Amino acid sequence: MRSLTVKLILAFLLISVIGIGLAAVLARAVTGREFDRFIMDSARGEFLADAVSYYQTHGSWDGAGDYFRQPNGHPEPGAPPRPGSFVLLDQSGAVVASVGPDRTGKNIAKDLARGKTIEVDGRKVGMVLDASRAPALNDREAQYLATINRALALAALGAMVIAVLLGVVLARTLTQPVRDLTRAIQAMSRGELRQEVPVRSADELGTLTQAFNRMSADLARSNELRRQMTADIAHDLRTPLTVITGYIEALRDGVLKPTPARFETMHNEAQQLKRLVEDLRTLSLVDAGELPMQRQPVAPRALLDRLAAAYAPQAAACQITLAVSATSEAPDVLVDPERMAQVLGNLVSNALRHTPPGGRIDLSAQAEGDRVALVVADTGEGMPADVLPHVFDRLYRGDAARSQQDGESGLGLAIAKSIVEAHGGTIAAASTPGQGTTFTITLPGAGV
Repeated sequence: MRSLTVKLILAFLLISVIGIGLAAVLARAVTGREFDRFIMDSARGEFLADAVSYYQTHGSWDGAGDYFRQPNGHPEPGAPPRPGSFVLLDQSGAVVASVGPDRTGKNIAKDLARGKTIEVDGRKVGMVLDASRAPALNDREAQYLATINRALALAALGAMVIAVLLGVVLARTLTQPVRDLTRAIQAMSRGELRQEVPVRSADELGTLTQAFNRMSADLARSNELRRQMTADIAHDLRTPLTVITGYIEALRDGVLKPTPARFETMHNEAQQLKRLVEDLRTLSLVDAGELPMQRQPVAPRALLDRLAAAYAPQAAACQITLAVSATSEAPDVLVDPERMAQVLGNLVSNALRHTPPGGRIDLSAQAEGDRVALVVADTGEGMPADVLPHVFDRLYRGDAARSQQDGESGLGLAIAKSIVEAHGGTIAAASTPGQGTTFTITLPGAGV
């Protein structure tokens, strides 16, 4: 009984047997009762006809007792047998003849409501009462009931066979997705994370299969990203370490003379290592939901003014206009000002790196219902269409050589996305090559 298919087949069979058995028993009982009623009505009709005929012939009920008590029917030659047990009453309700238990002479007026009236020439001359529930069946009638019972038994047996066959088909159909999922899970346990299980229906099992396929695809993609990130981190760590150790060995061996420029180079590489390690630590804290945040209501304009003041000298040095605009309707947002400044600062830093002299960076805030949109838009070089879907991927660089030279870790936008989502918001990027890039952060208002 470990197989779900067997359990379902047995369950279908049990339910079918119970249902078919109840139907067969009820059908047999109803058929027998209705057939007995039909026989009783026929016998009563014959008895009534005989009683009317007797009264018309004799003008009274005299001698009726002896006439109707004949053991095999009428005393006349060729008369048919009279099945059943009936009581014949006169006008006063007294028994004048009884076929079956003898009740002649007894007054049974209390049973008159159940009787059938006998009328001759429009005048009530007596009544007929049933003395038993049903007459005995003759051979033909018994054979008829036996045929009906056999038909019911064959129908029940045929229905059980069909139920078993349908149970097998249904059980296999219902359990096939489960078997598919089991095989896929076993393959995943062996390290084959990408599995695609066919969706065979639109019911709960189909929904489960679709969810499993999405989970498998996400796991495979996450595993691939993890491998790529591990390789990228190893590369990013190896480069500055190689530079630092190379200088240290050369200085130790006297190959190079210590100079401020060489110490500055080693310091810059060490700072790059520090930034990478700090970004990795921040990202791991966000993933674990343990990044400390001190949330408080902050006006969007205040966030943007702080950002503009921090980057104004750098923008001026690059001959880039840095402008701030915010609508008065924009409500406060409940954020950690330092973390949100980190996010916005990352976006502005990217915009400054990719916007040529004479360009423009616009910082704006506007209300969108009960939410606030913070926008960082530049007129820089933009991003190609194949780069845009990956800008928030970890360690993704659209131009690896330039990113290394600029000291980027490749984690800035991934960290920004994680911090925004930790605040209950979303971040999206839109870009047109040669026309600029726009990052939009949507945050819930402080009152939400």
